Amino acid sequence: MNRDDACDYMITKVCAGGESLSHLKLQKLMYYAQAWHLAFFKTRLFEGKFQAWVHGPVSGDLYDRFAPTKSLYSEITDQDVRADFDMSSVSEDDASYLDSILEAYAGLVGTQLEEMTHHEDPWIEARGDRRPSERCEQEIDEALMARYYATRLQEAG
Repeated sequence: MNRDDACDYMITKVCAGGESLSHLKLQKLMYYAQAWHLAFFKTRLFEGKFQAWVHGPVSGDLYDRFAPTKSLYSEITDQDVRADFDMSSVSEDDASYLDSILEAYAGLVGTQLEEMTHHEDPWIEARGDRRPSERCEQEIDEALMARYYATRLQEAG
């Protein structure tokens, strides 16, 4: 799946559902979509890596897409969806999967999602011994993401 299609699908669905969406929250939704896909299916949902930024996992490419007009705390609306995006370009399986991620996480605000990631091994290990406010562009290990979230699945039964 194309990263921007996954992003635009999520923006469209969250906005249609009446939930608020900040750039920070969108980053975390995309991270969890990738992380759980690695755990469930042992493959990436989309291309691109996440880095262990101060405010949790961030896709630099996704950040750059919105950087000209948005900060990490800016509101994202359906006006931020690419003009040529078509919901039907997302397969039924991918849409169903993304819907399950949104069902689990879209009701939370960005800072809640940030706090969650700060207690999870993939972000913690990528940060290493850096101070909480220290800049970090270390990529989060996808193999660790897959193992960590697969373990959470097993623990959930």
